[in-house]
Amino acid sequence: MTQGQAGATASRTGPGARRPRTVLGHALRWVFRLVMAALILLLAMRTYEETGVAHAQSNGTLHTTGATITRLTSHTTSGRDGGGQDGGSGDWYVTTKYTIELRIGDETKTVNGVPNDSANGFREGQRVQAGLWRGRVVEIDGRDVWLGWYPGGWDMALFMLYPLIMGYLIALALALAAAAYLAGRGGRVRLERQERAIPWVFGFLVAMAASFVLMGCAAFGNTIAYWPLAPVGAGTATALAGLGGALRRARATRVRDSPSGSAPAQV
Repeated sequence: MTQGQAGATASRTGPGARRPRTVLGHALRWVFRLVMAALILLLAMRTYEETGVAHAQSNGTLHTTGATITRLTSHTTSGRDGGGQDGGSGDWYVTTKYTIELRIGDETKTVNGVPNDSANGFREGQRVQAGLWRGRVVEIDGRDVWLGWYPGGWDMALFMLYPLIMGYLIALALALAAAAYLAGRGGRVRLERQERAIPWVFGFLVAMAASFVLMGCAAFGNTIAYWPLAPVGAGTATALAGLGGALRRARATRVRDSPSGSAPAQV
C-alpha cells in the first residue's frame, strides 16, 4: 500500500469518522445531566415545602387570617380494595374528597383533595380561619387540609425516579470528595474505576435499605416530611466512608510500589 493510499484509508477511519458518535455521546450526557439537575431541583423544592409546612404546623407559626368558603365541591370514588385471582375479593370502599374554594381578602385560593374528615361540617358561605404557609392554605379552622406527599402528579414521578436521583446524588458526592482529596495530594494518587464503584454500590444499597424502612413506616401511617433526605444522607455517608478507605489503601499501595518507597508513584 502506498503512502497516499494509507493516508486516504486513515482519513476515512481516523478521528473524523468517529466524530458524529462522539458528539452524540456528549449531547446525550448533557441531556442526562440537565434532566437530573431538573429532577434534583424539583425534589429539593418539594422537600423544602413539606419540611417547612410540617415545621410551621408543629410550632404554631402558620399565618392565620379570616376567610370565607365560596365553593365546596365533593368528589366520590368507590371500588374494591385489593382484589385477588377472581377479581373483586377485597372490601368495598367509598372515598369522598373535597375541593374547597376560599376568599381571603381580594384573593381566591383553592384547596384540592381535602379528605372527608377535614371537610366535614363545612358549608358554602361559612366564615373560617385559614392557616397559611407562604400564601398556601395549610389549615382551615385548625384542620389539616395540606395534601403533603401525594401519589400523583409530579410527586409520583419523584417516587418512581427516586432511586435514580438518589444514586446520582451519591455518585456526585463521591466525585466531589475524590476530586477534593486528589487535589490536596497533587494528583499523585488515583483510583481505578472498580475502586470508585465499590463505595458507591455499598452506599446505594444502604440508601435503598433506608428507603424500604421508610416505606414500611409509611404503611403504618408514620411518615416524615423530609423523607428524601434520610436515604440520601445514609447512603452518602456510607459511600464516603468506603471511599476514604479505598483512598487510604490506594495511597499505601502507591507508596509501597514506588521506586523510593517513600513517595507515591504517579499513576
